[in-house]
Amino acid sequence: MVKHFLQFKDLTRDELEYLFARTRVIKDRFKRYEKYHPLVDRTLAMIFEKSSTRTRLSFEAGMHQLGGAAIYLNTRDTQLGRGEPVEDAAEVISRMVDIVMIRTFEQEIIERFAGHSRVPVINGLTNEYHPCQILADIFTYIEHRGDIRGKTVAWVGDSNNMCNTWLQAAVVLDFNVHVSTPPGYEVEPERAGLYDTSHFESFADPMEACKGADLVTTDVWTSMGFEAENEVRKQAFADWRVDADMMKVARTDAVFMHCLPAHRGEEVDADVIDGPQSVVWDEAENRLHTQKALMEYLLLGKLDNQEAKK
Repeated sequence: MVKHFLQFKDLTRDELEYLFARTRVIKDRFKRYEKYHPLVDRTLAMIFEKSSTRTRLSFEAGMHQLGGAAIYLNTRDTQLGRGEPVEDAAEVISRMVDIVMIRTFEQEIIERFAGHSRVPVINGLTNEYHPCQILADIFTYIEHRGDIRGKTVAWVGDSNNMCNTWLQAAVVLDFNVHVSTPPGYEVEPERAGLYDTSHFESFADPMEACKGADLVTTDVWTSMGFEAENEVRKQAFADWRVDADMMKVARTDAVFMHCLPAHRGEEVDADVIDGPQSVVWDEAENRLHTQKALMEYLLLGKLDNQEAKK
């Protein structure tokens, strides 16, 4: 049976721990300039309906570094942009490549594609979820502070695809998420794919959400596809900017994360994102390494100790 990564909860805790362990190995090899080509002759199709910097670069470079090839497809330049059914495109594309990454709008689109794909499909971002980013974020936390189990993540801002995915990850990996959003932008558990709320607490005051947090994180106030709401959102979110005071009430060893691109002076102050508690650049780099581990796993399965050393 083909395994996909469309939501964070598609992988079990055991699978995720394996991926984090593989990421350490793969990243170490990268830092030592050690060639590692387990995906020779494998091809990744990258389908973009939403624009991207980090997603395209990390997947394309990652596939190349694993010995494979990556093909960039923009829906504007393909029959998908001219009304070809998603199901038909999936049938054809999955006969020509070994793995597919899609960055699109509605989650339904990627679910329909995966339902007709012969090969693994990875969610590179949808309106509802961003599982690859949270995979990188959690690995970054583990690198800096160790196991995330039992820790507290403070989410300040919009209850968007990042927030939804943090909530799913908390259930799978057994940590807690404190969410603070402006009125009218609260978490919708069903949209978040969340049916276990025991790891989630909502706060009207972002300072309260950040109290005692091990990790404080946010995102732009206006995600792609919601640009028409930008001015309204700027007013609504004015008190939800992550600043030095919020970081002071978090744990003294708390880290700050942002998936980027960031707007300094809007969702986060410059002295936070550029400050000593920020790990955003490691977080951005780790998209490359976690996604390499993910592609290796989806295509080759779990490697035994001997294979893993090759």
